[in-house]
Amino acid sequence: MRFVIYGAGAIGATIGAKLHSAGEDVVLIARGKHLDALRRRGLRFQTPAGEETLAIPALASPDEVELDASDVVLLTMKSQDTAAALERLKARAPSDVAIVCAQNGVENERLALRLFPHVYGIPVYLPTQHIEPGVVQAFAAPTPGVVDLGRFPSGVDERAQTIAAALDAAGLASVARVDIMRWKYAKLLANLHNVVEVLFGPGAEGHWAERARAEAIACYRAAAIDFTSQDEIRERRRAMGALQAVDGKPHAGGSSWQSLERGSSTLETDYLNGEIVLLGRLHGVPTPVNEALQEIARRMSRERERPGSVDPESVEAAVRRLALAGAPTGP
Repeated sequence: MRFVIYGAGAIGATIGAKLHSAGEDVVLIARGKHLDALRRRGLRFQTPAGEETLAIPALASPDEVELDASDVVLLTMKSQDTAAALERLKARAPSDVAIVCAQNGVENERLALRLFPHVYGIPVYLPTQHIEPGVVQAFAAPTPGVVDLGRFPSGVDERAQTIAAALDAAGLASVARVDIMRWKYAKLLANLHNVVEVLFGPGAEGHWAERARAEAIACYRAAAIDFTSQDEIRERRRAMGALQAVDGKPHAGGSSWQSLERGSSTLETDYLNGEIVLLGRLHGVPTPVNEALQEIARRMSRERERPGSVDPESVEAAVRRLALAGAPTGP
């Protein structure tokens, strides 16, 4: 069994590093300056215990690797890049390869299942960071995070058990679950905070995440979507080690904040808060907070604005405008 990590940023490179160090066959697929750095000097993998440089094969695309049915392809790119990545993968991979979506949001598995029959989901609880090309940091120790896995849309098969066992043996807490989408929908609720960090900076304006979450739960109820409770998540997260400083610095921010900090022109907000907006429109539930956060984040990424540069009152004004626009007009 070989693990092909497609989109080897913070999450993908951390999973790849742990599997590689455990003796598994691993290939990383990356791009841009990050790929160049991986090829020149290897992956600099930093944890609270120190730094190691790992010589893991790094490729630019699936075109550079001969895939077969025994391979496990972990999709770890941002959701806005998934459709294009799957198209490239479909041109190279046999149909019975395992596709594992170790990504935020709930749309990736649906996209993958259109092209591949064996799709698995992972709700990723893995506090990592990737700002500098070739460098990835994992902040929880001794266990970097929880990466439980299950077949999409539900169920567990032998391959799911085998993949989860390999991840767990590599030092990442992982079990196979029959109800993986309950966990992914719960993780989506947590990821609604990502855009709040983009707008206001890490650790600021937490009430926006609570307002976004309240809208999301109303949408879940309208759509009859089940999700794991916060108590269940807290209990499972006990398997993850404690957050500690890496290279003398604490974990700064989530994946969306990191994307904007690196100068990315796109964010995954459309597949996080935008998923709630979609559910609201499908089921008649107002979602002006999530829509405002989504709208402003799109502008920030398009115009390459610095994270943390938004005035809260401008967001309130956008919420009021969108709430008014969506209000019933009467007979």
